[in-house]
Amino acid sequence: MKPTAEYLQERFRKYNEMCFGGGLAEVPISVGRSRTYLGQCLYKRQRKLFGGEQYYDFRIRISAAVDLPEDQIDDILIHEMIHYSILSRGIKDTSAHGRLFRGMMSDINGRFGRHITVSHKFTPEDREKLYDTRSRAHIVSIVSLKDGRTGIKVLPADESRASLWRRRMLRTGRIASLEMHPTDDPYFNRFPCSTAQNVVFTDMGLVYKHLE
Repeated sequence: MKPTAEYLQERFRKYNEMCFGGGLAEVPISVGRSRTYLGQCLYKRQRKLFGGEQYYDFRIRISAAVDLPEDQIDDILIHEMIHYSILSRGIKDTSAHGRLFRGMMSDINGRFGRHITVSHKFTPEDREKLYDTRSRAHIVSIVSLKDGRTGIKVLPADESRASLWRRRMLRTGRIASLEMHPTDDPYFNRFPCSTAQNVVFTDMGLVYKHLE
C-alpha cells in the first residue's frame, strides 16, 4: 500500500497510546515521494542560553515512492516516533540510533510484536520499483579506459551533443575506446543522463544484455 497523511495521522494516534502512553503531542505528518529515505523525523534546533540545545517544530515525513506492506509502513512510522519521543524530551542519546533508541525499539518490538529496525532503507527489490519503466531514447556509450576499466555513459538522444561529448572525452587522453549505441531500453533510465564528462561503472554483463 501507499499511505496517505490521514492514514498515518490515525496510526500515530493509535501507536502514541499503545507504545508511548499517549505522551507525544501530535505533529504534522506528510507523505513524500523521496527515493532516498523511507521515513524522517524533522525538527529545528537552537542553542540554549547556558549551553545545550533544544529541539522544536517537529514533523514526520514518510515516503510513498513504492508500495510497502502495511506492517512495514507502521514500523517505519513508529521508528520516527521513537526519534520524536527522545528529541522532544531533550534527552541526549549516545548516537542517532544509540542505546536509548535501541532500548525503546527492543521494548516496543517485544511488547507489541513489531519489527522495527535501526535502519529502514530501500531494498534492492524496492529500488527496482523506483525506476522509470517507460521507453526513452538514449545514446549509451561503452567507455573503455586505458587503466583497464570499462563503464558506461548515458547520453541524450541527440547525435550532435553525443558527438561533441565523444570528442571531448577522447581529448582527455584517458580513453582506450568508445562505442556508441542508440537504445530505448528502459533499463538505462536508472543512470544519470547528461553530457558531463564522467563514467558509471556497473555490471557490464547486464549492460550488454540490454543493448542486444
